[in-house]
Amino acid sequence: MRAGSLALRLFVSATVVSVAVLAITGFALHQVYRAAVERAFDQRLDVYLKTIVADVANSASGTMPEPTTLGDPLFNFPISGWYWQITRTDGPAAQVKTSRSLPEGKLPLLFEKQANSDVSGLRESYADGPSGQRLRIVERVVDLGEDGRYAVAVAADAGEIEEEVAGFDQALVMTLAVLGAAFLLTLVFQVLFGLRPLKRMLAALHDVRTGRADRIEGAYPVELAPLAAEVNALIDTNREIVERARTHVGNLAHALKTPISVLQNEAARAGEADAALGAKVTAQAQIMKDQVAHHLERARMAARASVVTTVEEVAPIVERIAATLAKVHRAKGVAVEAEVASGLRFRGERQDLEEILGNLVDNGCKWARSLVEIAVAPVPGGAGEREYFEITIDDDGPGLTPEEQREALKRGKRLDETQPGSGLGLSIVSELVGLYGGRLAFDRSPFGGLRCVVKLPAA
Repeated sequence: MRAGSLALRLFVSATVVSVAVLAITGFALHQVYRAAVERAFDQRLDVYLKTIVADVANSASGTMPEPTTLGDPLFNFPISGWYWQITRTDGPAAQVKTSRSLPEGKLPLLFEKQANSDVSGLRESYADGPSGQRLRIVERVVDLGEDGRYAVAVAADAGEIEEEVAGFDQALVMTLAVLGAAFLLTLVFQVLFGLRPLKRMLAALHDVRTGRADRIEGAYPVELAPLAAEVNALIDTNREIVERARTHVGNLAHALKTPISVLQNEAARAGEADAALGAKVTAQAQIMKDQVAHHLERARMAARASVVTTVEEVAPIVERIAATLAKVHRAKGVAVEAEVASGLRFRGERQDLEEILGNLVDNGCKWARSLVEIAVAPVPGGAGEREYFEITIDDDGPGLTPEEQREALKRGKRLDETQPGSGLGLSIVSELVGLYGGRLAFDRSPFGGLRCVVKLPAA
């Protein structure tokens, strides 16, 4: 899951949503459990409260009641955390009766604080007690008419509630953490499994680009199947367009070849009567013939380079051309040496690589004094980038100045008229290399002559 990838975007977005859902769920469960614990705790306190209220109702008129049937020794131990309190509120001065566990001070009156009560008149709330205790208090007001009006309260240390809720929270956090980890692992699996068809499609496109396949094959999910069909349709349409263009260029070439041949023949016959006119017409007809051949070759190269479906081993082609041209120029005493890195493959047509190498090596042999050296090596590139290899051709001839290097690539430009050729070779090489997305450059050779560097796509 690299930065900017679709897998990372899906993982991060799903993780954020999952964490939010788990956090909300944890908070909701915490609140529900705390409410349940408080409700159970209040029910315990309410049992004691009802007992005291019954004692208050049965007490003698005019006396403060003394509960005797609670049966819990905690109400007798000082500062035990369990307390009861009876307050008469209808007299000129409040009369208070408390449990022995509350030796000093008194509990706050919830009705005076206007705490909310339920339909039965029971009030529940938290308050601070003696020694900094946090108390949970339940209170009920009992009106006995002429016998008085009393506020009866029972309180207990709320630490029991907090301890029980804290234990539940700890278990809840551990459970949600395990659940979250399991969910994230499942999410990673789902993302990688769900995006696997995209990786298969990428591999299929790479095979098409590198010439290992003509089309995208295989079954894809319904979301990707239309994309695969459209890409295949685009490949077919592109091939049809190139084939039509190649046919039109071929027809044009055949249509022009006959008139040019007639002009040359007529010029040859006319040369007997007017030598100057015949030579002029013959020269111009030859130029027309060269131009037609050049544009035919250019159209052929463009058609092949735009629909590349083949991959060729580089070493056999380089070695064969080196051996052939060494024989051709043997009389001149030129040695052609080649060094090719193993495993290099050209993503293109064999004849195109042969034409590039043939023109450049032959040009080097024409100008070299004794040596032409060919070196082929891969070009280092970053991950995911298109792969290339470089062909370096050095000779020990006179070389070219920077200005002559620029002029050499112009179509039909010949720097030395004494050498045979039409001047189209380097131009064709430059155009062919450009069609493959490569690069042609000249430099000074270590042997003193010309260095040609060609960069071509590798497979």
